[in-house]
Amino acid sequence: MARVIKLRKGLDIALTGRPAAEKRTVTLGDEYGLVPDGFTGLIPRVVVKAGDHVKAGEVLFVNKQCPEVKFASPVSGTVTDVVRGERRKVLCVKVKADERQEYADYGKKSPATMSGDEVKAHLLEAGLFGFINQLPYAVTTTPDSLPKAIVVSALRDMPLACDFEVELLGNEDDFQTGLTALSRMAKTFLGIGAGQKASALTEAKDVEVTIFDGPCPAGNVGVQVNHLCPVNKGEVVWTVDPSAVIFFGRLFNSGRVDMRRTVAVAGSGVKAPAYAEAMVGAKVGRLTAGNLADGRKLRIINGNVLTGRQCTEDDFLGAHTSEVTVIPEGDDADELLGWIMPRLKQFSVNRSYFSWLQGKKSYDLDARIKGGERRMIMSGEYDRVLPMDIYGEYLIKAIIAGDIDRQEALGIYEVAPEDFALAEFVCSSKLPLQRIVRDGLDVLRKENA
Repeated sequence: MARVIKLRKGLDIALTGRPAAEKRTVTLGDEYGLVPDGFTGLIPRVVVKAGDHVKAGEVLFVNKQCPEVKFASPVSGTVTDVVRGERRKVLCVKVKADERQEYADYGKKSPATMSGDEVKAHLLEAGLFGFINQLPYAVTTTPDSLPKAIVVSALRDMPLACDFEVELLGNEDDFQTGLTALSRMAKTFLGIGAGQKASALTEAKDVEVTIFDGPCPAGNVGVQVNHLCPVNKGEVVWTVDPSAVIFFGRLFNSGRVDMRRTVAVAGSGVKAPAYAEAMVGAKVGRLTAGNLADGRKLRIINGNVLTGRQCTEDDFLGAHTSEVTVIPEGDDADELLGWIMPRLKQFSVNRSYFSWLQGKKSYDLDARIKGGERRMIMSGEYDRVLPMDIYGEYLIKAIIAGDIDRQEALGIYEVAPEDFALAEFVCSSKLPLQRIVRDGLDVLRKENA
């Protein structure tokens, strides 16, 4: 029997536009882009130039601080551009895909017969090791770090998030192979939801399966780490997105780098919310083409509504992005008495609107924050949606004050910015909590380097 951890703190936000459990066929085109910003904490050094031809799985850029960590091209084709921004920051490496795909051959291997070092070397060679993140600091890890555990969360419970069980269909063998590979490097935990019934999850081998029963953010890997193997100073825990586990499994089973993944195209700004098979680096506009609602000013989000980044149709699908969400912008709304007007169609955590009398329903929310930033209010509102053994408000205050000793005492090593996404949503002070946590982690990482 799998261990069950019940969580009471949190908040489920029901939004309209949930994807139907079906896959739409989309034409992805021939333009792809691998975006370094999709790998947090990475300083890229590009090793290709415009005009070079690469096979799928061959390196495009490496981690400047750890060159053995490579990042592979998702497709074979010709490098068309290395897009740079201010101070020559690498924004994207673009590749025009070949009509017929060629793959670098890394050879089929059985991770069950390999040592942890051999598994690590194979992932490094194929350019997939960079998909492994770590706590502390919530950044892309390096091979010299020694994890005390690896945690994979197969539960996605953010609003309008992609259901991993949909992506798992047809990929069960690759997922299990990926889990076995991870288990060779360190003890591996698999976190699943109480409602997930796929045997590839509930009966997964070589890992310790734990069921998390509770509201969002029970699926956050940081929350699961907090309950399974808390991170103390000097310790490291690796975290892996379940889609990346499938990538790893395909590498061992086929000898190829195959970054196909299932993406949810969802939100009230989408005519027919559904799933689509895409490739890491595919153009966002290809996924939303012909499927955006008419007559509304829309915001396209590369990710979910709480943790994703605002983007355009010309941007590329992020390395860890499992959904493209489209919601109304809201800045063209003209309402009598503004946000203070009593109403029945708006969501409120503290029952400011009469909509709470209608029971469970879905809401068509827009991107407005409905208020301005103000002084921080110590009301305990963060703690009600943060199911972790930390004091959220005090940690945020310590980060703002730059008190590193206090941050360490309050558990900053085991949090990621996404863990504060719901706290940011309910924050009456309208503070950008995820950015504050990210800045605090970056400062701490620099100080401890």
